[in-house]
Amino acid sequence: MNATQRPVDLRGQIGPITLSSYLFNASGPRCTTEQELIKLGRSRSAAVMTKSCTLAPRAGNAEPRYRALPLGAIQSMGLPNLGYQAYLEMLPRLKQVGKPVVISISGLSLADNTTMVSAFMASSADLLEINFSCPNIEGKPQLGYDLTQTRQALDTLCTLGDKPIGLKLPPYFDMAHFDAMADLLQQYPIAFVTCVNSVGNTLVIDPETETAMIRPKGGFGGLCGDYIKPIGLANVRAFRQRLPQRIDVIGVGGIKTGTDAFEYLLAGASAVQIATCYEEEGTSCFDRIERELGQLLQRKGYASIAQAKGQLKTLD
Repeated sequence: MNATQRPVDLRGQIGPITLSSYLFNASGPRCTTEQELIKLGRSRSAAVMTKSCTLAPRAGNAEPRYRALPLGAIQSMGLPNLGYQAYLEMLPRLKQVGKPVVISISGLSLADNTTMVSAFMASSADLLEINFSCPNIEGKPQLGYDLTQTRQALDTLCTLGDKPIGLKLPPYFDMAHFDAMADLLQQYPIAFVTCVNSVGNTLVIDPETETAMIRPKGGFGGLCGDYIKPIGLANVRAFRQRLPQRIDVIGVGGIKTGTDAFEYLLAGASAVQIATCYEEEGTSCFDRIERELGQLLQRKGYASIAQAKGQLKTLD
């Protein structure tokens, strides 16, 4: 950088919360224990996102439940977490790191979600991300694929307090589904949507052993990483085009470089979450990707995240 160049403003914005950077961790890897969350808070992650919590502690699915692949991973973790009371109890200490704390909530029923959302509405948490898209719980469908149940859940959950809430959505693949979900969401005081969770119920086989890669659900699991980046980008773009500006869109899926983050920015994401890369690389990924993104934006002449957001060009 020469003396006349100013640093690019990489701040993001989710609802009323200003983020010091464009990227933070996704709920999933390395965010279960207080030690892991404090380490996140001391990193360049712009916020501290917790593991998706359930009413009671969960050990999760049987091992092996995560396998790294050449372009990402397949996993079926089954929501291992400490239970929501543990995250409530550690919140004051997490807040001391001086960054927004985002609580991920993944109840196994509407009653569970109501209890947990009510509790965190009365806490010092900054944002609540309600997981409508976990594909790895046996016998539990992804709520985000059922518009009737989604409406019933939002009718209850959006009346429990004034703290900003968002939804982590499953990937959609049909324009009619984008239209229907967007029409539904804008009827509620949702602050953001996160697109996307892993692509559920995929199967990866080891041809040498002739065996599925993971144990749960007969080998079916959520696909993550580079494999799903085009799907994540499409979902961010589709929802940004359909939702009012008051609802932010967070991108997730296959972000491991500054260029990846920039693509999500062009598609219209207000911030991005890092999952598989964070699992493989640790907290150093946030500093590296942020630096790469800043250098790319500066080379292209952008002074801020806001200038590039949603500026994707299409071929006429």
